[in-house]
Amino acid sequence: MMPKIHVAVGSLRRPKLNAVWEALNVLGPTLDANAQFDVDGVDVPSGVRHTPLSRAETMAGAKARVEALERLARERNEPWRYLVGLEGGLDVIEENGARAVFLHNWAYVADRSGQGSWGQSGSILLPEALAAEVVDRGIELGEVIDEFAGSNGIRDAQGAWGVLSQNLITRQDAFRIAVINAFAPFYNGAIYGRR
Repeated sequence: MMPKIHVAVGSLRRPKLNAVWEALNVLGPTLDANAQFDVDGVDVPSGVRHTPLSRAETMAGAKARVEALERLARERNEPWRYLVGLEGGLDVIEENGARAVFLHNWAYVADRSGQGSWGQSGSILLPEALAAEVVDRGIELGEVIDEFAGSNGIRDAQGAWGVLSQNLITRQDAFRIAVINAFAPFYNGAIYGRR
């Protein structure tokens, strides 16, 4: 019988959970070639606004989700070996008097020993009209992207990533990349453990 490795994700959103499943399908054998993985979605707070407006705030949201999972694991004696926090947000850059606003996703992964690691998705530029609604007017990106695309529920489908890239990269894809990057010290310890 194959051992089971339990992974908790601090969200119930389908694109996030699917991203972790996809990442584990790729990197799982490097963590433990003989294990099966089980992913548990848990609704925990990020502690940040719906659409974080900086890299620091986005990263804080991902880490806060892991910290909430750590508390739940202790309180309920959960079998989770890895804890995953995912957060999408904006990075607002001012250069030479011009503003550029990028959508990016961050993952924070920790194991039960407390070792943690970050991973990022990369980023995509928001059109200024979309950025103005979110950054200047404070409207949640999920609401604005629905209006811009003339659709509903985009956050739980392809996400703003899909709308902006014509589905060449979806929200799930971006989170998958961030998760793979965050797990690197766990599956590639020989490189990350060098002094």
